Amino acid sequence: MDLLSLLEAAFLGLIEGLTEFIPVSSTAHLLLAGHFLGFESTGKTFEVLIQLGAVLAILSVYFARLWNIAVALPSSPSARRFVFGVLLAFIPAAIAGVLLHGFIKNVLFETPMLICVTLIVGGIILLWIDRQQIEVRHTEATAYPLSLCIKIGLCQCLALIPGMSRSGATIGGALLLGCDKRSAAEFSFFLAMPTMAGAFAYDLMKNIDRLSMDDAALIGVGFVAAFISGVFVVRGLLDFVTRHGFAPFAWWRIAVGSLGIAGLLIFG
Repeated sequence: MDLLSLLEAAFLGLIEGLTEFIPVSSTAHLLLAGHFLGFESTGKTFEVLIQLGAVLAILSVYFARLWNIAVALPSSPSARRFVFGVLLAFIPAAIAGVLLHGFIKNVLFETPMLICVTLIVGGIILLWIDRQQIEVRHTEATAYPLSLCIKIGLCQCLALIPGMSRSGATIGGALLLGCDKRSAAEFSFFLAMPTMAGAFAYDLMKNIDRLSMDDAALIGVGFVAAFISGVFVVRGLLDFVTRHGFAPFAWWRIAVGSLGIAGLLIFG
């Protein structure tokens, strides 16, 4: 392992933290960047494991709120309903992810052209959703009905396709189901915690025997970079989407997907 590899790991970790919580698909950005940099990780594990840094970014920013919810669990029905709702939303993608793990990692992760096309298609869909005049019925993420949580969880299954975006699928689904932009983004934050932690644990379990000390060092560097950049995004995203909506992210997706296709056609 050399300095260049560590710098590439730090760069990819930075990308992870900056893109994980916005609807542009962090996985697509990581896989495309890794492809053009020539960065190879054991079993594509680096791209999954550094997500834990982004998870800790949410925990650090939302610690006080999460602590208050945890303390209220024994006495507050609303707190118990919220936690149960997040877990319900987590289950569909967890089951599908386990069943399709091999296909996702060995086929979809290895198809850069598909990722670029999915980025563009997802961007067009997000633009369309952002322009719809949908009646807002839900404005508080911690008070979403359980039926709504399940539907958002089903939408999250789309994110198993690299390029669709976990946050894009959950936020877009929530908007179509009558949630306002701020609470949709915030619920996506909460849902990210069990989803990404589960993906981390499962992928580590599947690949731990294949990892080396060099892999551990690269993952550690990427983890720290993802945590630092993720904190900045989590702190500023809700205010940004309240003012500007999701159209800027949609245009970014379309631009990255188009540039990725051009790069694949030119450089392979």
